[in-house]
This record gives sequence, C-alpha cells and structure tokens, in this order.
Amino acid sequence: MSFRSIRRIAAATLTAGAALGVAALPASAQSPHQAAAFRPAVVISGVQADSPGYDDRSNRSLNREWIDVTNTSRRSVNLDGWTLSDEDGHTYTFNHYRLDGRSTVRVHTGIGRDTHRDVYQDRRNYVWDNRSDTATLRNDHGRFIDDASWGRHHRGGHDGNQHNRRL
Repeated sequence: MSFRSIRRIAAATLTAGAALGVAALPASAQSPHQAAAFRPAVVISGVQADSPGYDDRSNRSLNREWIDVTNTSRRSVNLDGWTLSDEDGHTYTFNHYRLDGRSTVRVHTGIGRDTHRDVYQDRRNYVWDNRSDTATLRNDHGRFIDDASWGRHHRGGHDGNQHNRRL
C-alpha cells in the first residue's frame, strides 16, 4: 500500500470520526449554527394583549385580544391537545386542529366559530394582561414549545430554558 493511500484512509477515518463526534454532542455543546436546526417548528408569532378601544367586555372587544401561533415548517402539525396559557393559569386547549405548513392560526379570547385561520377560546372575560404577561405554548405531552412575554418581564424561561422573548 502506498503512502498516499494510507494518508487517504487516515483522512477519511478522521473525518468520519469527527462527524460522529459532533452528532453525539448534547445540544448545549453544539454550536449556535447547529442548535438553530433544532428550533421548534411551531412558535408564538404575534400577540395583541390589549384589544384596541375601550375594554367593555363585549364579544367584539374580547376577540380583538389574540395570540398568533405559526407553523414555520413545510409539514402540517397536529395541535390536538396542545395548550396556550397565561401566567394566571388560564388555558386554551386546541381540539381537533391541524396547522398547515407555513401558516398561522389566530387564537381569539371571545366567542366565535372556529375556522382554519381563527379559533376561539369562547370566554366572556379577558385573558391576557394588557401591561405584562407571558403566553406559553405546550404540546400534547405538556412539553414546553415556546413562549412570548410583553411588558415587565416576570421570570426567566420556563422549565429552566431561556426561550422567553419579548414581542
């Protein structure tokens, strides 16, 4: 075997070993570029916590309070059993809802008829605090997916994660 062949085999072995080593690293040890590939496909993309106009508890005013949930991937995601909650424990549970790829659903507080773009919590009172609150999205197993805060920031990320971001 020639010296050149031995060098090629050694180089191929080292490259394969390095690739395997990077793949085996925990997420916290990966570079930011590698970690970006593991961001959730479903995110809280918008918040209207303070409905425009006077808060008169009318259904129209309640439905002007909303949270947008966006699927950033190409594939649809089954949100059945996923929850959206505030800091006071008010929780909305998605029921038989599939969010298409690269689309958004708006979760309104008031009463309405669910469509593929809008769903309604069917509440008669406001949920989101106008001044300061955190919306938290969890999957059907109760695992943290995303959150968004506004106003005065109350706490760090949920479950020890630092995902909390301000919108």
